[in-house]
Amino acid sequence: MTIESAIESRVPLAERAQVSHEIGILYDRLEAERGCVPNMFKALANVPALALGIAGFLKPLMSEGALPAWYKELIATRVASLNQCEYCISSHRYLAGLRGATPEQVASYDSFETGPYTEKEKAGFRYAALLHESGHAIDEAAFAALSRYFDSKEIIELTFVAAAFEMFPRFNSALHIPVTPLPDSD
Repeated sequence: MTIESAIESRVPLAERAQVSHEIGILYDRLEAERGCVPNMFKALANVPALALGIAGFLKPLMSEGALPAWYKELIATRVASLNQCEYCISSHRYLAGLRGATPEQVASYDSFETGPYTEKEKAGFRYAALLHESGHAIDEAAFAALSRYFDSKEIIELTFVAAAFEMFPRFNSALHIPVTPLPDSD
C-alpha cells in the first residue's frame, strides 16, 4: 500500500447523488468514456466551475491531435512518475491502454530508452523529463534535438501535455486524492 492509497482524501469526494445536474452530466460522460469517474473529478466537483473548466481543458489536450492520444497519455504517465504520483500513474497508464498503447508500451514508460518506442517517441520522453526539471532546461541544444523529430504543432502539444502533468500530480498528492479504482480490464 502506498502513501496516497493508505490515507484519506483531505477534501470531500462528491458522489453522483451529491452533485449538481451539470456536474452529473460530466460524471456520466466520464463514466461512459473511462468506465469510472476519477476521484480527482470527485474532488473538483466541490468547485463546479473548476471541475467543468478542467474537463474542458483536458478534452482537447488529451484527445487525438498532432500527437496520438495514447502517446500523450504515456507522456503524462512519465511526468507523473517523475513526480511520484501514484494516482496519476494509475490513471494515465489505464487511459494509455484504452487509447491504443500496447501493453509493452504501457509497461515501459520509465524505461523508454530500451522500450518499444521509435526514436521520435524517445525524444519526446527526454524532452518531458527536461521540462520536469525546469522550462529553462530546454536550451537551444535540447530544442534542436526535439525539432529533428517534431513539427511546431507537435511540439506545442507535447510541451503543454508535459507541463500540465506537472500540475495534476501536485494537486492529487497535496490533497491525498486516493487512486481511483479502475474497471476490470478483460
